[in-house]
Order: sequence, then C-alpha cells, then structure tokens
Amino acid sequence: MRKLQSLLLVCASVTTLAACGADSIASPGSGGNVTINNPPAPAPTPTPTPTSTLATPAAGCPTIADPQGLTDGGTISGPTGTYRVCRLPAVVRTSTTLPRVAGLLYEMNGRVNVGCDGGFTAPTAAAPLTTPLTVGCTGTQTADTNVTLTIAAGAVLYGATGQSWLAVNRGNRISAVGTATAPIVFTSRDNVLGLNDDTSQGQWGGVVLMGRAVTTDCAVGAVGVGAANTCERNTEGSADPARYGGNDDTYNAGTMRYVQIRYSGFVLGANSELQALTTESVGTGTTIEYIQSHNSSDDGAEMFGGGFNMRYYVATGADDDSLDVDTGARINLQYALLLPRPTRGDTLMEIDSNGQETDVRRTRLNLVNFTGVQQQTSADNEANGRAAVFLRGNSDNFLYNGVIVAPNNECIRLNASGTTPVTLTARSVVLQCSATKFIDGGGSNAAAQFGAGANNNSDSFVNTLTGTGLYLNGTNENAVVTIDPTALSSFFVAGPTPYRIGGAWAENSTWVEGWTCNSATANFGASSRPCTSLPVI
Repeated sequence: MRKLQSLLLVCASVTTLAACGADSIASPGSGGNVTINNPPAPAPTPTPTPTSTLATPAAGCPTIADPQGLTDGGTISGPTGTYRVCRLPAVVRTSTTLPRVAGLLYEMNGRVNVGCDGGFTAPTAAAPLTTPLTVGCTGTQTADTNVTLTIAAGAVLYGATGQSWLAVNRGNRISAVGTATAPIVFTSRDNVLGLNDDTSQGQWGGVVLMGRAVTTDCAVGAVGVGAANTCERNTEGSADPARYGGNDDTYNAGTMRYVQIRYSGFVLGANSELQALTTESVGTGTTIEYIQSHNSSDDGAEMFGGGFNMRYYVATGADDDSLDVDTGARINLQYALLLPRPTRGDTLMEIDSNGQETDVRRTRLNLVNFTGVQQQTSADNEANGRAAVFLRGNSDNFLYNGVIVAPNNECIRLNASGTTPVTLTARSVVLQCSATKFIDGGGSNAAAQFGAGANNNSDSFVNTLTGTGLYLNGTNENAVVTIDPTALSSFFVAGPTPYRIGGAWAENSTWVEGWTCNSATANFGASSRPCTSLPVI
C-alpha cells in the first residue's frame, strides 16, 4: 500500500508533463522496483531561424555610356525582394557596361539591339551603308558601329514582354562574363514575380548573336565559294530585319561565359520561335562556354551557319530539341548535358541543313563527352523527330564518348537524301533504347552507320546514371573504353584524368555546379539555386 501511495504521489507531481500509464511504467523487475520514464525537460524557446535576405530597391539607375541611358521603371517585387527596374534602350548605340548593383534588375521591353547592323561586309567610306538595316538606326554608316554590350557578373536581365529579346547585330559584340558563383541570368518577368513552376516556358524571346560567317539556305543572295558567296538569312520570326551571313568564318560576336537563359522561346511569328541561345553565322573568334538553357519552349540552343568552339553546355527542360545545328554550321562542342523534361521535348539533338542539300557547305557537328536522357515515350514525338537523335540533310555527325538513354523511344534516326546523304561516325557511344533502336529514311542504314559492337559502341547498354536528371556517370558508364578526341580537332581534350565517356562523372562534375539552376528536371547540388527563384542581389 505504501508503494502504491508513493507511486500515486509521483504521478501527481508530473501530471503537467505526461500521463501516468502503460507507456510510462516499465514492467516490475525483481524486488518490485518501479521505473518511471519522465519526458525530457522542455527545450528552451529556439532562436528564430534567420530568413533569407530580401532584396531592397536600389536608389536609382546607374549612369551608363549610352547617351539614351537607362529608363527608371520604378520597382518590381517578388519572393526574393523588391528591385529597382532599369529599362534598356531599344538601341544600344555606344559601348556600354551594365554593372551589378544590389537591388537592381535590367529590363528588356521589346527587342533590344546591340549596335546597328553594318551589313554583309563592314561598310567603308568607299562603300557606305546608306539604308540602315536596324530599326531605330539612322544615317549613313561608313564603318561598323563596333558597340560592345558588357554585362557584369551576377547581373540579372529580364524580358518584360513575350516579344522581348536581345539582338547582337553584325559589327557589334556582347561581353557577358559571369563567374561560377555569380552567373549572369537572362529570364522572364514572371520569374521575377515568382509565378513560375517547373512547367513554365516561352515567356520572352532569348539571346541572338548575328555574325558574318558563311551560312546556307539563303533568304537573300546565293551560296557560292569565296567572293561569289552572297548568302544571307533572316532571324526566324523577327518582324523587323535581323539579318546574318557573310564571308568571315573568323567573325567575333563576343564572349558569353557562365550564363543562364531561362523560360525563353516566345513565338515571334507563325511557326517561328526563338530559343534560349541562337547563334547565326557566328565565327571562330567567338567564345561561348558554361551556358545553361532552361525551359525553352523551342530548342535549348540552335546554331545557324558559321562555326565555333563551345564547351560546357547544359540544356534542361527544352520543349523541342535540346541541341539543333543546321544551315552549314560547323560546331565543336565538348561536355554537354541534354536533359529535357519527362514527357516533353522532341529530340535530344536535330542536325540538318533545312533541306537545301545542293548548297556547297555541309553542316558538321563534332560532339564529344555528352549525356542525353530522354524519358518520354515514342508516342510523345511520333509526328516530329521521333527518335532521340535525328540526323538528316546535308550533315556530317561525329559523336564521341557519349551516353544516350531513351528507354521508351528509338535512339537514332537517319533520313538520307541528296547526292551525298547524311553521315554518322560514332566512337565510344552507348545507347539504351526501346526494342526499335533505329529508324531509317531515304535508304539510310542507321544501325550500320552506328556500328554496335565495334569502336566501343553498344546499342544494348544498361545505364547506371545517378543524380536528379540522371546526368552523372555510374559504374557502367565509367567502364566504357574512351577514344582520344583530339584527332577530331585540337580544341578537344582527353581529360580530366580519369577520362570517361559522358558529360559528367565523379572527377568531372564540379563544372556543372553553382552557376546552374536546379529544377525537378535536374538538380546540380546545393550550390545551385532553384530556377524558379532569382539570385538575391
């Protein structure tokens, strides 16, 4: 009885902490001892978790070199804070720098021209350009305007309307050089407002670089050799002239490095959309590397004519092709991740010549170290590219050290036509496809050109890719023997050590981290921010 009274007194003393019942009393042990498991003492009131610093608007717009200056558009607010809006002029007429300023965003309200188009060749006093090709430009040009738009690391530019896009005209340049920790971001107004999710796309135009390298499929002039070539093309969908083409394959359109281009691809005209990045007759003097295209409603990037070297390219969520090369473009690209959204997108890559196969210049893609993952079914794109990789027209394709995963779809489609049909050379490329691995058209033989069982190629691969988006090599990928790509071009490197197939592996994954943005399509680690959010500046 005394033990029972003691127990009741103890329970009464702790009723404010816990009920006295089966969960509180252990079974009696030898000697009749009773153990009471009191809950731990309440923890002290926690210190509130610090919230992310929200942006506050800059006091005003900076003074820039361009005489028109920046227009103060008031402020705009979203989940990351409130920003000063500084609107770019319709034509940037003088070499200008856009600095990174805390609490400030740059707005493109419609087409923004970098300089005035100087024409097929640079105008001279002896052969001036008397009719301006760029709307908003006036007067007789006796030389290129030579405008360079410099964008500081960490700056954010957004399209205020669907028709907004950046046009770097012939005879002018861009210098958009971010860093691994402070990328430059081109995005949409909805992204600023916090309205976007993983399905958002096509909310503004994109970035277009126009140059004077050779192109084919002329809208103006005719394809020829040397001085006989007068071929020019127009930017797809542009209401006003945005022309490219020339005879300078060394043309320098500037530098883009550590740049994100989000939610682009607005339809400018019937069946004519821009993509995140469009290069048009850009030459070997141009530097393009560390580029992410995210949720473009058309292609991740499309290269028309010209030819240049590119390294470190990420396409996430493209609604058409992750990579498109055509009209005589000659591209060297090393380290690429092609990651469309599940059930969306057409092909991982489409390489062709727009059907003008009598033109003397063939499209050529040298693609080294790439990983492409297409999760959609064949029914999703049966009326379009159909296979994960679509090669056709007047094109030659060299695919080295790559991984193509399309378990619900065909892997490679060749559509041969013309006097010299499309060609494919694959080395150390592995495929994981549906039962129908190849599609042929026009008498092509995709299986024979791919050559499974030779040159370290396999069409019965089982992937062990890891990471959200399946972009990082696993055991099976790392076991594939590589081929030295330097024979294709001195631009390529057989590194780092150990050298693997694919776009990223354990010893070669940091290149994609930090400067990219994360989504449900692909997550590149904690150092990369969500694509639906702005970096706070």
